[in-house]
Amino acid sequence: MINSSKYKITDWLPTTKDELKLHGWDELDAIIFSGDAYIDHPSFGAAVIGRIIESQGLRVAIVPQPNWRDDLRDFKKLGKPNMFFGVTSGSMDSMVNHYTANLRLRSDDAYTPGGKAGYRPDYATIVYSNILKKLYPDVPVIIGGIEASLRRYTHYDYWSDKLKKSILIDSKADLLVYGMGEKPLLEILKLLKKGVEFSKLKNIPQTAYIEHNTKSVDEIEKWETIELFSHQDCLKNKINYANNFRIIEEESNKMTSSRIIQKTDNDLIVVNPTYPIPTENEIDSYFDLPYTRLPHPKYNKKGDISAYEMIKHSVNIHRGCFGGCSFCSISMHQNKFISSRSEKSILKEIDKIIQMPDFKGYISDIGGPTANMYKMQGIDISVCEKCKKPSCIYPKICNNLNVNHLELLNLYKKIRNISKVKKVTIGSGIRYDLFLKNNPDKNIEKINNQYISELIKYHISGRLKVAPEHTSKEVLKLMRKPDFDSFIDFKKIFDKINKEESLNQEIIPYFISSHPGCTNIDMAELAVITKDLKYKLAQIQDFTPTPMTLATTIYFSGIDPYTLKKIYTPKTQNEKTTQRKYFFWYKPEYKNDIIKDLIKQNRKDLIEKIFGNKISAK
Repeated sequence: MINSSKYKITDWLPTTKDELKLHGWDELDAIIFSGDAYIDHPSFGAAVIGRIIESQGLRVAIVPQPNWRDDLRDFKKLGKPNMFFGVTSGSMDSMVNHYTANLRLRSDDAYTPGGKAGYRPDYATIVYSNILKKLYPDVPVIIGGIEASLRRYTHYDYWSDKLKKSILIDSKADLLVYGMGEKPLLEILKLLKKGVEFSKLKNIPQTAYIEHNTKSVDEIEKWETIELFSHQDCLKNKINYANNFRIIEEESNKMTSSRIIQKTDNDLIVVNPTYPIPTENEIDSYFDLPYTRLPHPKYNKKGDISAYEMIKHSVNIHRGCFGGCSFCSISMHQNKFISSRSEKSILKEIDKIIQMPDFKGYISDIGGPTANMYKMQGIDISVCEKCKKPSCIYPKICNNLNVNHLELLNLYKKIRNISKVKKVTIGSGIRYDLFLKNNPDKNIEKINNQYISELIKYHISGRLKVAPEHTSKEVLKLMRKPDFDSFIDFKKIFDKINKEESLNQEIIPYFISSHPGCTNIDMAELAVITKDLKYKLAQIQDFTPTPMTLATTIYFSGIDPYTLKKIYTPKTQNEKTTQRKYFFWYKPEYKNDIIKDLIKQNRKDLIEKIFGNKISAK
């Protein structure tokens, strides 16, 4: 349960008119509408944005999970802000939040008290923004967060099974902030405080807007401009859409990106280049704001918020991921270049966790999008400045990438040595390929081996979750993941250290079915390989096409944007269900269906490997 007794209500940003009065405010400069409950913690975007606005001496409120079905009183209760409304669907795309990979409505919501579903609409960003534009047509609306960020161009929407225009069109918003929004927001606030008209805010990096006059886009010397195939061109030919994705992904993974424009009907979507990643001082400043680290007291008697419960005793130590997995959009939102916090800032946050009344001595995670990329970057930054590859570690680890785990190792040790910390576990995903490769620098190889040893000895709570994702070489190539042999190598090391230390720990591997390129035979072979490793899989998922990933582009277009080769993708409910059953070959209710499928494909050899010699199907 939430324990907020050490705080007073004004320690949170206001959410109601009564709370506004307690702050001594009679008007607001900005109001944020969010699809999540209000959790005043740096892991939740609305809280970060609110605290950033507050840090600039401005008055800001948050309206969490407004009711869009009634007379819209939640949208009216705080009136008009002086500067703008901010809108976010929350920490997840609202459609991913609502629906399973099989398009079934979920029965719960991890970002709502008590896990109750139904507190945000489908396409929440669009719904909230349209309501605000209708009620207050003269007040600018800024949209941001993961849903807006990854729908900034023409995108495939799995839930409606069609290409949709930029979310700027459907939301009627005035400005879109993509990626991690602190830098563009600070520039927006600076200019608005100077008296610059909102309509003039067109040259801020990491923002996007609609230009209604397609010939009036300003020329900016420092920005090159790339024009994509128009939305109409994408509707006519899926190859155009695929080619667009390749350009977008390459630009998103450059240190200095270009401005990208795309015609949609008679309008032009203008997406300005990204900012450089935050410096250590900048990212520290975002995390060091005066968060209570708690959900708002209004939820005290409404049940736990599971998304908060999962992270309340954990620490995010960096942003970004250079893995470039084809089914993941992290690098398209956070950047592939790593932005790390200082030890001082991290230890300061741990001190706050220790003071929490329900803290029992266990830190649940020290990580980020990937656990072990802290402080990693290019050895020669000038080489990185010329690179546009989506991954620094696929198909092989870049020779210019510093994979030294020393900084992370030292951080773990310092946290372990804090007297009130009994154990630190690593809950974020580990990229074991970063420390398995023999390093030409024997000192780094020694340090990385020490990292493996200390990770296994000190930082696992009985189970270590890793994500090999598949066993097929061809599927893993499309996923931009290392061969399954690397998982086998890691498992051998893991088992060896556990035996030496008399530890009873296990690896829990994650796998994906129905990924582009994956056939039923690939799934059958996965069943054989994991069976031989004594696994009965539980941590699995069906591939879900989400906006702005390579895998989704292949799913929709049927081709690989980089090679233009056709790629098979399971799409029908029957295809997906059949592939999923192979994960659970050990369940009697699936045996007959698996046998029938393999007989149909003339692979009785795989039946024998999975089930033994009994191959008759009923």
